Amino acid sequence: MELGLSCGYWGLGNDADNLALALRADELGYSVVWAAEAYGYDAPSVLSWIGSRTSRIRLGAGVMQIPGRTPAATAMTAATLDGLSGGRFVLGLGVSGPQVSEGWHGVRFAKPLARTREYVEIVRSALARERVTHEGEFFTLPLPDGPGKALKMNAKPTGTEVPIYLAAVGPKNLELAGEIADGWLGVFFSPEYAGEQLAAIDRGKARSTDPDKAFQVDPTVPVVVGDDVAACADLVRPYAALYVGGMGSREQNFYNQLACRMGYEAEAAEVQDLYLSGQLRDAAGRVPLEFIDETSLLGPEERIAGRMTRFAEAGVTTLSIAPTGRDLASRMEALEVAARAADQAGLRG
Repeated sequence: MELGLSCGYWGLGNDADNLALALRADELGYSVVWAAEAYGYDAPSVLSWIGSRTSRIRLGAGVMQIPGRTPAATAMTAATLDGLSGGRFVLGLGVSGPQVSEGWHGVRFAKPLARTREYVEIVRSALARERVTHEGEFFTLPLPDGPGKALKMNAKPTGTEVPIYLAAVGPKNLELAGEIADGWLGVFFSPEYAGEQLAAIDRGKARSTDPDKAFQVDPTVPVVVGDDVAACADLVRPYAALYVGGMGSREQNFYNQLACRMGYEAEAAEVQDLYLSGQLRDAAGRVPLEFIDETSLLGPEERIAGRMTRFAEAGVTTLSIAPTGRDLASRMEALEVAARAADQAGLRG
């Protein structure tokens, strides 16, 4: 199992700290650094900046939003970052949610799975430098009855193939990831619940053109170092409450639905009620400690090392940690403890 680094969203006033973490992760042999985007800083620009300062670590878009770019634009950006970085780019894609898709990008959220399937097909064709043609429900290339013609990317091939990962939460989206993608970007990954998720991925792989393909499982897992597990969990609570309680609408919150499937239906409903009524602190306080502990690595180094093994045994191929703390020093400690813990447990090759 490899280690990755997830710094979350950039542009929130801690970019210098995030860059310091990425540089240290490069030195510590971390496999990949992921940059996210919502409706602030975009992931490709951030990754270009990190790539210019690092030499080995892979540059992961986690994720680039499907409604924010045409498939061809995404393929161009992927080819650019991969070429400039010497083959280090990993393309993570996701549909975002209805609020961002329709409110920020002006793209209807309906039929996200069908849209993703068409999108990935076009991106793969463009990156393979094929002459791109497509007739689908969402995309038609070239447009009919006009001057456009089928084109192929005119960038010089680099000799590397850009892997495509999908951010997926629900069972059908997990099946789609197994069928059309090279990897899965997970969130709130619990080793105890992972069997159900990986079974969905396997169902998708069985329908793919290469059922035996290598498939990467890469969840983001918060890491907090400290002697008191409950106190460590408190630092993760706002993040968990935001996603379980406030991400998306009451009717369409994929993370809330995930918590319900994991057995926290009553608690998830309470967190959502509090969050959507503006009681953010109370919502964070209602997130069960068990849920946070299942989906994070908390406590002293020895406990983190022991519990990290559970993720490897559950099928994780890259554990992308989100080093969490009150300042850069505590976040840097989490980054370094995770590296030592993985080596102590014999998890990294």
